[in-house]
Amino acid sequence: MKFGIAYLTMACILAANNEVAAFSPQYTATRTAHGKIHAPFAPTQYRTTPSSRVYMSSEASSTDEDDEIARLRAMAQKLRAEAASLEAEQAEERANVARIAFEKFDDNSDGKISLEELKSGLEASLKTEISQERVQKLMDKFDVSGDGYLQLEEMVSVDQFRNQLEAFSREEKRLAREAILEAQKEEEEAKVAEARLNILNEKEPTQNDKFLSILPYLFPLFDSIQFGRYFFIDNAENPFLAIIGLAYAAYRSIPFSGFVAFIALNTLSNNPGLNKLIRFNMQQAIFLDIALFFPGLLGALVVGAGSSAGVQFPDAVLQGSSTAIFGVLVLTVVYAAISSLLGIKPDKIPIISEAVESRMPTIDSFDDQGRYIPRNQRQQRDEKQDDDKN
Repeated sequence: MKFGIAYLTMACILAANNEVAAFSPQYTATRTAHGKIHAPFAPTQYRTTPSSRVYMSSEASSTDEDDEIARLRAMAQKLRAEAASLEAEQAEERANVARIAFEKFDDNSDGKISLEELKSGLEASLKTEISQERVQKLMDKFDVSGDGYLQLEEMVSVDQFRNQLEAFSREEKRLAREAILEAQKEEEEAKVAEARLNILNEKEPTQNDKFLSILPYLFPLFDSIQFGRYFFIDNAENPFLAIIGLAYAAYRSIPFSGFVAFIALNTLSNNPGLNKLIRFNMQQAIFLDIALFFPGLLGALVVGAGSSAGVQFPDAVLQGSSTAIFGVLVLTVVYAAISSLLGIKPDKIPIISEAVESRMPTIDSFDDQGRYIPRNQRQQRDEKQDDDKN
C-alpha cells in the first residue's frame, strides 16, 4: 500500500510538470507475482530529452549574448565618459593657453587685440619678423566677428598661430611653383608661336608687299575685257584704254595664258613665306575670275532661250548688260587695289571675300615642327582636344 501511494504521488508530480521530469531521477516500477506494484525509490541516472536539450542550449546562449551586450555597452559608456573628460581637460587647457597669450598680446589692456598688437606679439613669441600681409591673413582667419580685432573667445595659442603661418607659407610656395610653371608654359607657347610666325608671314605688309599685292587683280581684269569690248570700241581714242588694250593683247598672245595665270596664282598663294596680303589678293583674284564665268553662262542661256522662243533682244540691252558686268568688275578691282595700297585687307567683297578668308592658312594650320596640317585633320584635332577637355 505504501508503494502504491508513493507511485500515485510520483505520477501526479510528473504530470504537473513535464519539464521537471527532464531533470528528475528515473524510477523503475515492477509488478510482483501477487499483483502488487513494486517501485523502489532508487534513482538510476539523470536523463534529458532532445527537446529539453535544445531549450537548455538556446536559453543559455541567449543569456550569454545578453550578458556580452550589456558588458560592451558598459565599456562603451565608460570610454565615452573618459573621452568627454579628456576633451574637457584639453579644452580647458587650450582656453588657459589662449588666455595667457591674449593677456600677453593685449599691450594696452583694452580687452581686444589689434592688428599691430598681433604682429608685435607674434614676432616677440616666434622670434622672427612677420610680414603685414601674413598678419592680416591671420586676423582674417581667426576674427570670427569680423570687427578687425581678436576677442578673448577668438584667441588661440601661439602654436596654432605658428601652424597657420606655416600653412600660409606652404600655400604661397605652391602658388609660386604654379606661377613658375605657368610662366614656362607661356614662354614655350610664345616660342612656338614665334616659330610659326617665321613660317607663316603674318607681319604688316611693307611698301613692296602692298604694290605686289595689287598685281594679281590684272588676271580677272584682263578676262573681263571681253565684257567691256563695247566700252573700249566707243572710247578707242582714250590713251589709258589703249595701254590696257596693248597689255591685254600681249597677255592673250601667250598660249594658255589664262590657265598659266590660274596655276601660278594658286601655287604662289599657298607659299607661307609671302605676306598675308599678297596671298589673300592672289586667292581673291582667282575667285573673281571664276565669278566671271557665271554672267557669261547666264547671258548665253538667256539669249538662247529668247532665240528659241522667237524673241530678239535689242543690241543696246546686250551691250549695256555686258558693259555693266565689266564696270562692276573694274570697281571691285579698284576697291581692292586702293585698300591694298593702304595696307588694308580688301575683305568686304560679298560672298567672295568670305570664301577666300576660309581658305587662308593660319598659325594653327601648322604643327610645332612647321608642317602644314590639312583642314580636315585640323578639325579632327580640334574635336579631339574638345573631347579631352570635357
